[in-house]
Amino acid sequence: MKIAPFLRAALLVSAVAVLPVATSGLAAVDTRAAHEFDKLFTIYQIVKENYVDQVDDDKLLKGAIDGMLASLDPHSNYLDGPSLQRLETMIDGKYTGLGLSVIEDEGAVKIISPFKGSPAEKAGLKAGDYITHLDGVLYYERDLDEAVSKMRGAAGTSIRLTIFRQGRDAPFDVTVTRGVIELEPVTSELKDNVGVISVNEFSRDVGNDVNTALSDLKKQAALKGGKLAGLVLDLRSNPGGSLDEAVALSDLFLEKGDIVSQRGRNAAENQFYRAESMFKGDAAKGLPVVVLVDAGSASASEIVAGALQDQHRAVIMGERTFGKGSVQTFLPLDNDSAVKLTTARYFTPSGHSVQEGGIVPDIKVPQLSDPDARARAERAVRESDLRGHLINEASLKDKDLETDKMDDPRFKVTAAELEKQGIKDFQLNYAITTLQRTAGKPALAAAAKPAAAPAKR
Repeated sequence: MKIAPFLRAALLVSAVAVLPVATSGLAAVDTRAAHEFDKLFTIYQIVKENYVDQVDDDKLLKGAIDGMLASLDPHSNYLDGPSLQRLETMIDGKYTGLGLSVIEDEGAVKIISPFKGSPAEKAGLKAGDYITHLDGVLYYERDLDEAVSKMRGAAGTSIRLTIFRQGRDAPFDVTVTRGVIELEPVTSELKDNVGVISVNEFSRDVGNDVNTALSDLKKQAALKGGKLAGLVLDLRSNPGGSLDEAVALSDLFLEKGDIVSQRGRNAAENQFYRAESMFKGDAAKGLPVVVLVDAGSASASEIVAGALQDQHRAVIMGERTFGKGSVQTFLPLDNDSAVKLTTARYFTPSGHSVQEGGIVPDIKVPQLSDPDARARAERAVRESDLRGHLINEASLKDKDLETDKMDDPRFKVTAAELEKQGIKDFQLNYAITTLQRTAGKPALAAAAKPAAAPAKR
C-alpha cells in the first residue's frame, strides 16, 4: 500500500491567531484577473447546464473556495459545518469518541496522535498509523468529516478499525470502544525526583496549567523529603495550537530576551514576542530542563522548543521536529464559516526559521521501546514532504536537513530488552536518567545565556 504525503485538513498543526474580517480591508481585485473571473463563471454555467446530474450551487461554490485555498499551502483552508465544529471542539470541547487527532493524507485517514489516556491510546493506536477501513468499509478518497463522524458515537459502543502501520507486513484490525473524551492539554507526574510535564496541545490556559503543574510537582517532591532534580517538558506528538499559549509557556521559563518573531508580507504586521510579557521570572529557576520532541512536534511546539534552545534554557532531546514555521490567522466570515489563512512565518530568537528544517535536538534519542518506531521514523511525514508547502527563505535542500544516520552505540538495545527492564518509554527514561545523573552540575543547570541577536532580513 503506497500512501504519498499530503495534508488536506490539519486542525491543530497550526499556530493560530484570531482576527475579524472587515470588508473594507479586503484587497481590491486586480483588473487583470477580471478575465479569469469571467472564465470561472463560464465554467460554473457549463457545469450547471450540462453535468449529468443536477448540481447544488452550494457544492460548486464550496468546491471553488476549497480549490482556491488549497492552491496556496497545506494549512490554508475553508471551515464550515463539521470542520468548523471540530476545530471548536479541539479548543474547548468534550465529546464521545475514540480520542484521535487525524488528518487526510493523500485520500487516506492518518493519525497525528492519540490523546493520552484515550480509548485510542489504550487500544495501541500510534501517531503515523493509517486507518484504511471503518467497520470493514474502505475509507479512501472520501470526505474526512465523514470518517470523523463515523468514529464519533455513544460511549460504550465499539468500532473496528483496519490499520496500516509502517514496518508491519500487512494491515491489522483493532477494535476500540468509544468513551467520553475530556481533552487534557497538560498532565504531570513525579518520577523519582524528576518532574515530568506533558503538553498534549496548545489550547486555552496551557501556560497557567503548566505553572500550576510545576508548583504541584515541587510540593510532591518536598513531601517526600527532597526537591526536584530537574524537569522534563514533553512536547512529543503535540501538533500545535494557540500562538499566544506557545508564547506563554516559553515565557514561563525565560526572564529576558525574545521568544519568537512573526514576519508577514507587510512590515507593519511584523511582531516580536518577548519574555516577561505574560509571566514574571523563571518558574523553574535553578532547575535543569529537558524538552522532548519528535517528528509529531509541530508549530506551537516548535516555537517553545526553539525559544528555550536559543535562549540556552533547556536541552532539546529526541528527534527532529515536523518543521512547520508558519502562522495561520482564523478569519470568521459569519456564524457558520471561517477561513484559516497562512499570514506569516515565525522565527526563533536567533533568527532561525523552522519552516521545512524543524528544530534539531541537541541530543538525538530514538524511541527504542517502540518496535515499529525505526520504520515509522524513516518514513515520517514532515512539513517539507507536503505538497505546496511554504519554502524556507534560506532555500534549504532536503539532503541538507538530514544528519549523520550512524547508530549511536548507546542506542543498540532492542525493544524486547527494554521491556524486560520495565522501560516502556525509552526517550522519557533517557531524559530522566540524564537529569538524575547530571543533577547540580553546570552542564544542564547553568543559568540561561542571552540568545544571539536576530538576523536582519
